[in-house]
Amino acid sequence: MPESSASSSDLLARRASVLAPTYRLFYEEPVHVVRAAGVWMYDAQGRRYLDAYNNVPVVGHCHPYVVEALTKQAAILNTHTRYLTDGPLELAERLLATVSPELTNVTFTCTGSEANDLAIRISKAATGGTGFIVTDFAYHGTTETIAGMSPATGIPLGPDVFTIAAPVGTADAARFGALVRECLDEMRARGVKPAGLLVDTLFSSDGVLTNPAGFLAPAVEAIQAAGGLFIADEVQPGFGRTGQGMWGFQRHGVVPDLITMGKPMGNGHPVAALVARREAIQEFASRVRYFNTFGGNTVACAVALAVLDVIEEEGLLANAYVVGAYLKAGLEKLQERYAAIKEVRGAGLFIGAQMDSRETTGRVVNGMRREGVLIGSAGRNVDTLKIRPPLTFSRNDADFLLAALERVLRQSA
Repeated sequence: MPESSASSSDLLARRASVLAPTYRLFYEEPVHVVRAAGVWMYDAQGRRYLDAYNNVPVVGHCHPYVVEALTKQAAILNTHTRYLTDGPLELAERLLATVSPELTNVTFTCTGSEANDLAIRISKAATGGTGFIVTDFAYHGTTETIAGMSPATGIPLGPDVFTIAAPVGTADAARFGALVRECLDEMRARGVKPAGLLVDTLFSSDGVLTNPAGFLAPAVEAIQAAGGLFIADEVQPGFGRTGQGMWGFQRHGVVPDLITMGKPMGNGHPVAALVARREAIQEFASRVRYFNTFGGNTVACAVALAVLDVIEEEGLLANAYVVGAYLKAGLEKLQERYAAIKEVRGAGLFIGAQMDSRETTGRVVNGMRREGVLIGSAGRNVDTLKIRPPLTFSRNDADFLLAALERVLRQSA
């Protein structure tokens, strides 16, 4: 497809004419992107932007090995899981090899939202309960059920959904298990039977809340002791982003009952999955033969297998750990010089820098776009810079980001 010759103003007018008003664009001055490669995105004028925000292209935009796997399989066979094919089996085996042996079953979907929706259905069937606990600015997806468990959307909570404060600081993290227990007491007082605790294991939308490692364990123990399931939402934390393992929950020494994964799994191709303990999914499976036409199709599986190959062969977990630590240290040095940065949090290549206000965060995010670096924002007060680049990010890329951020901070001071 040729690069677009349309102006940004023309595209904005066309969007307003034909796309639903539910859509939103990044940045005060939206970026008209026409191509991408590695950690770089390019606009219609040929200017490049360092992508330090999109976790979907986990192994870099348009990775040639992944593109080749996609096109090769698409030219041979693309069908669903009601035929016998190798791809879904190999992918399931590869995914199960990255988690605890207690987790034995995989169900494929197209999106993380679908995976989370399925996890809720399974939890209700397994426990006979209806009560779920989420953090107070979580985001878990777009289905009606899951949107009702995503306070960040501003949509009213669904039935029997309870919220607890996100673990913003060390003191909050230490109390997180106690908050879950208190919430379980409230459920019982209202006559609601617990079904599950659903958390993004890096608390991405809550502001990237990562430390200390292990603070999730008491919360998981509490929900499981109450007869509920622990659902680890790995859509944003997963596939090596922390640099300390494939999954965010592994930093906490816990074993989920259900794991949901999506976005980075296909490096931009829609593929997602749910991994379960056999005993957690048996009751649901006895009642429902869940089938997703496109979940686990042969092209999607080829792409996801290629992503796993690249993560392993290019040593991207180690790179996420080393470069993430380097970037975090650089941000902490900027924090010493600029009072606007209040705290730097993160694990691997997922970093949140809390600023002194929502307004400062907005200025910095848009200032970075003008400097050629794409980042985002998160947190209940939208006061945290969200930095989440592909795992191929290098020290040179980190230096480019840090230099741009210092220029923006200096201009804003």
